[in-house]
Amino acid sequence: MTLARIAAVVEKETKEIVRDPVTVAVALLMPLVMLFLFGYAISLDVEDVSMGVLDQDRSPASRQLVDRFVRSGYFRLASEYTSSHAVEAGLQRGEVKLALVLPAGLQETIARGRTASVQVLVDGTYSATANLIAAYAEAIVSAAETHAASVVGVDARVWYNPSLRSVTYVVPGLFGVILMAFPPLLTALAVSREKETGSIQQIFASPLSPAEFLAGKLVPYGIIAFAQIAMVIAVGFVWFGVALRGELSLLLAAGLIYVFCTVGIGLLVSTIARTQLTAMLLALIVTLMPSFLFSGFLFPIFTMPYILQVYTRVFPARYFVDLSRGIVLKGAGLPELWPSVVLLLAYTLAVFALAAWRFRKKVA
Repeated sequence: MTLARIAAVVEKETKEIVRDPVTVAVALLMPLVMLFLFGYAISLDVEDVSMGVLDQDRSPASRQLVDRFVRSGYFRLASEYTSSHAVEAGLQRGEVKLALVLPAGLQETIARGRTASVQVLVDGTYSATANLIAAYAEAIVSAAETHAASVVGVDARVWYNPSLRSVTYVVPGLFGVILMAFPPLLTALAVSREKETGSIQQIFASPLSPAEFLAGKLVPYGIIAFAQIAMVIAVGFVWFGVALRGELSLLLAAGLIYVFCTVGIGLLVSTIARTQLTAMLLALIVTLMPSFLFSGFLFPIFTMPYILQVYTRVFPARYFVDLSRGIVLKGAGLPELWPSVVLLLAYTLAVFALAAWRFRKKVA
């Protein structure tokens, strides 16, 4: 592999990119659009939850418990019901997401020092938020019981994301998902376009080796991809207010490895696809869909069945999402994150080697 030949391919590819400024502009703007869309659209925060109350006790104790729910900031009193049938109807209509049923004799039971039972009905249509709503409701009731009994309670502290803001968790994960969406698509289309136009014949007839040709393709699109991740990271920190607890240099270094990995995946796809349409569809199937489902971006990997947890190891987005969140949220350094860095680097080298092996010089 000679640097002069690679440089010639880089120069050729750079000229083609410069001649198509619209594609470059779209390539740079789309990651930002995706960041804003998902940064605002994906929210696991629970606040202003509509709550209904069936108070069968009508006592100061029952009113105090309802007031605790409202003052927590998570719940909003939307309806007061007079019967169990009305509670069921309110949940069915979607009028409330939580119904608090306070039984008769609640205050008397508390006054006697007994444990009072309070029923909390949660709309489980959306299971993720339903679990959070139920957990918040249970915590409020437990706090009320603890206060009434004057016993020792638990002082829980949340590390790394103490405000429990969804955006703090979502944005660092988006770094990995966005970079898995666009760079592979660009590179896959670039090589497939040469196949469709017939210009690939010149490459077949040249003394270029597959590794030299693919390396020349890798560099300019890798630079574009690195510009994408630099912009996305800057916007994530400045606009969304996500605090960086670790080293920016480590995040950018890991991002550089990751972008060459994603560009390499695009090159591998291009060695399989014969047309731009096939390359586009295959790139989306291989990159975007798995990065959403199996990277840990939205769904924690430890909650998946064991066979799927093993399956997630096939996708590089998993390793970069771990790196990104570890650096941004936890302030972790290379001593803690080196396994993910090594695996990501190995994945990058393996993808490039496989693409070079697949790319055979033959005249169509």
